Amino acid sequence: MSLKWYIVNTYSGYENRVKQLLEEKIKNSKLGHLFGEILIPVEKVVEQGKAGKKIGTRKFYPSYILVQMELNDDTWHIVKSVPKVTGFVGPEKGTKPMPLSDEEVQKIITQMQEGVKKPKPKIEFSKNDTVRIIDGPFANFNGVVDEVNFDSGKLKVYISIFNRSTPVEVEFHQVEKT
Repeated sequence: MSLKWYIVNTYSGYENRVKQLLEEKIKNSKLGHLFGEILIPVEKVVEQGKAGKKIGTRKFYPSYILVQMELNDDTWHIVKSVPKVTGFVGPEKGTKPMPLSDEEVQKIITQMQEGVKKPKPKIEFSKNDTVRIIDGPFANFNGVVDEVNFDSGKLKVYISIFNRSTPVEVEFHQVEKT
């Protein structure tokens, strides 16, 4: 018996509930030995606010969960009978779903572990993004991002003061994308 990883499609926003219900169904069935882990692919994100940094989570594959299982008619039925599950991800309707390769699973698990070690910012900024400063001495100025420093949570933004392009340093929470 070898457990393989399968992708299960759920209603958006119901990933945690589906995982909980599936775990309960597995526990109540006599087929628990045919199932392994159930993962919701999430990563840690840092949200910069006025009160400081807040760490939260973000699903990097919304509406999907990963289920480690031995696929047969009984295990397929257990997963499909969970409310808010729309089905397995596979090549075509009516055919057996394809398991993920070990490399694909390892890539997802690594991405989850890296997010725990070093959370990503919730809002991604990149060079040449147009932003509006919403806090601080340069509030209500529009500018263009020149540099992004993820470690310090700061941006170098060029704004126009007296028709001159002037660089200012602002924190992530002080700007919004336009």
